This record gives sequence, structure tokens and C-alpha cells, in this order.
Amino acid sequence: MQAPHPVRLRIAAHSPEYAPDMNRFHPLSGATFAVPLIAAALLACSPKAGDDVATDDNVQAIHDRVMTMDTHVDINPANFQAGEPNYATRLPRTQVDLDKMEKGGLDAVWLVVYTGQGELNKAGYDNAYQQAMEKFAAIHRLTDTIAPSRVGLARTSEEARQIYASGRKVVFIGVENGYPIGTDISRVEQFYNLGARYLSLAHNGHSQLSDSNTGERDNVWLHNGISPLGKQVVAEANRLGIMLDISHPSKQTMLQLVELSKAPLVASHSGVRAICNHSRNLDDEELQALKKNGGVVQLVAFNSYVKCDPTADAARNQQRDSAMTELRTAFGLPEPEPGRGGFAAMRALVDSMPEDRRNDYTAQQEQIMTRFAGPRATVSDFVDHIDYVVKLIGLEHAGISSDFDGGGGVDGWNNADETINVTRELVKRGYSEEDIAKIWSGNLLRVLDEVQAVAARSSNNQN
Repeated sequence: MQAPHPVRLRIAAHSPEYAPDMNRFHPLSGATFAVPLIAAALLACSPKAGDDVATDDNVQAIHDRVMTMDTHVDINPANFQAGEPNYATRLPRTQVDLDKMEKGGLDAVWLVVYTGQGELNKAGYDNAYQQAMEKFAAIHRLTDTIAPSRVGLARTSEEARQIYASGRKVVFIGVENGYPIGTDISRVEQFYNLGARYLSLAHNGHSQLSDSNTGERDNVWLHNGISPLGKQVVAEANRLGIMLDISHPSKQTMLQLVELSKAPLVASHSGVRAICNHSRNLDDEELQALKKNGGVVQLVAFNSYVKCDPTADAARNQQRDSAMTELRTAFGLPEPEPGRGGFAAMRALVDSMPEDRRNDYTAQQEQIMTRFAGPRATVSDFVDHIDYVVKLIGLEHAGISSDFDGGGGVDGWNNADETINVTRELVKRGYSEEDIAKIWSGNLLRVLDEVQAVAARSSNNQN
């Protein structure tokens, strides 16, 4: 186990108010037992401090001085049109927009070009590609046309720091799911030229490039890791300087990426599996491999990845889905297709209803979601995941993400307005300002620099 950070050795590590919940880990088999001893030990010795260092003025000063960065925010292109309301105004139904970023002190976001997983054929690839291009165009409209005086598009850490120093918000672009690449490797470079600086090989469902974490549900795999085409994409990403994102691909894919990639990896939005046993989270073997690789895991404030009980969650989800099917049938709505793209289409259908009918549907939907909601995770629960990574593999490998507007959010950090609460919890636990700056953005930018340095060396060797 790595020794505690020297700055924090003087801090009491066993304050009762931060005692971890020792009975929230449940294996996929459905049995119930305490968090593994290593998880308990790591959390028990996490850096803690009293409220004396977490005064409002002190927290605000630190929050203002560090560059806060969220590495995973989903978008709806409809919010990126020239006419108001748009992403430059305060949108009532999003967790992130420029107004919320400015009020909450969230300085930088990675807006995500996400496409749901479809059939592995030309029609599926072409449809996903069109969706991806629409999202690239939306992000560029924001930075080039809608609000260039308030936000800038960054492609390097240096550009990010320049935009931040100018007082504007920073936008990076990540690609969630390599599915829209299809079988055309040239699209990797096209995405890079449009600003993409991370890329995941799969999402929920096996892609043509790699297996997904979702294979754990039935132990059915398509490639047993990375496909031959996927290996070509890995090499191309290394050549160009695109970070490879391990958050959705399978564990086998992740471990193969550690061996294949010439550059460090990033988990753009994942949690710790020893705390919450979900296939979307990273286990200790993966975390140790990420340390060896020099990468970073951006811990995600997604409720069901922060605090979970797989058996109880599965039962609640089944009841919720049945209730939602009945509601949609009553309103003459179809079942949404798998993936967030399907739910976006469903929202569009609901938005097109007459106002009174739309309000009725929305009210009943909220009642169903409330009735079958599991226990809410808190900012403290979320920072437990940061503590665990810091203790297991080192502070240099920990970062922060939300998955806002894609299902993310915990009590205390439900939208960009509340971003300071994460800084407050880090201060309460005894992290120094230098530590907090690394966790919020420094570690991720360091990995981006190293990935781009690998690409530069590759280019020089070819010339």
C-alpha cells in the first residue's frame, strides 16, 4: 500500500463523521457481505481534517484559484442553436450550461460526442457517424458562434490554460463509443481534426472495436477484448495524440490496452469497484494496471456507481421499468430504443405533446422515478472513491467527472451550480490546494500532455 501523502501525515485519520458504510458492497451473485478488508483499510486511513480548514472563505478562495475540470458531460445538439434559449443561457432541463458553470465555478468541461450502440453493419455505422458529426458541429457552434467571448475550444493543455487565464470557460471534446468510426480508420483522424482528444472503443454493448463491460451480464463476449480493427484504432489514436478512454470497455479490453497502447490511458468517468461492485467501475487489478501505465481515473459522481447494492438495485429497476412501460402505453408512446439516443428521441416525443398532457406525463414519470429510487449517494460518498484511488495508486492518478446530463449527479453535486461542494469535501479531508489542483485538472492535463508527446515522438521518428 502506498504511504499517505506527506502533507497529510499530521491529520487525524479516524474522525467518526467520515466512517465508511461497511455494508454496502454486494457481489453480482446477490450475496451480501462487508466491503473487502483492503477497501475498508484504505478508506479508514483516508486523509481527514476538521471543519476549521473548511471555512467558506477558505474553500471559496481555493475553488477560485484552481482550474476545476469535469471530464464527462453529455449534450443535446438542440441546446446548441443560435436562437435562445441555448447552452449560453440558463437551460431549465440541463445540469450544465455556461450560466451554471459560471455560477458554480466549473471552469472546464469535456463535452461528449456520444452515440448509442447499434447493429454492426454499414447502416448502423452511417447513422452513428451522422449523429457524431451533428454533435461535433453543435460544440463548434457554441465556441465559434454562440459564445466565443465566454468559452473557448481547447485541444492541448496549453490552450486550456490560456483560455482559463482569459477568464473564459474551457471546452474539450471527447468521443464516447468508437462505433461511428465504422470500418473507416480515416475517421479517427477526422475526429481528431475536429477536436476529439479522448476516444472509447465501446459503450454499452460490444462494438466492432472491442467488447463492452456489459458482457458481464451474461458472460457473452464478441472479441475477448480488442478486435483486429480495434488494434488499428489504438495505433492511430497513439499516432495522433488521442487519449484512449477505458470507462465503458470490458476489463479484458482495458488490460489489453495497457499492453498495446504506447501512451497513458484515461478512464473518463468510472468509480471504484471495491466500494461499489458494478461492471462500470474499476477493480484493484485495473487500478494497479492504470498506475503502471501512468494513466488517470476520473472518478464519477454517478449515483449508482458511487453507492450500490446490485441485488436491490436490480429489483427496483425492474419494477421501475414495468411502471414506465405501463405509463408509456397509457400515453400511446413506444418503448425507447436501447441507449441514451433512444431516450433523447422519447423526450422529443414528450416535448411535442400538448402542454397539459405533457405536464401530466412528466408528473407521473417523476412519481415513478421517486418511488423506485434507491438510496442517494452524497458528495462524501463520492469523495470516498477519490480517497481510495489516492491511497491505492497515488494522488497523481485521480481526477473528477460527473456524467451530468447523462444520468450523473449525487446529493450535493447535482449540477454545475454545486461544484464548490466537491472542493469543500476535499478541503475537509485535508487535501492541500496543490493536491486539489491536481485532482481537479492537473492530473488529466498531465496525461493529455504525455499522450501528445508520444504522438510527437512518433511523428519525428517517421520524418
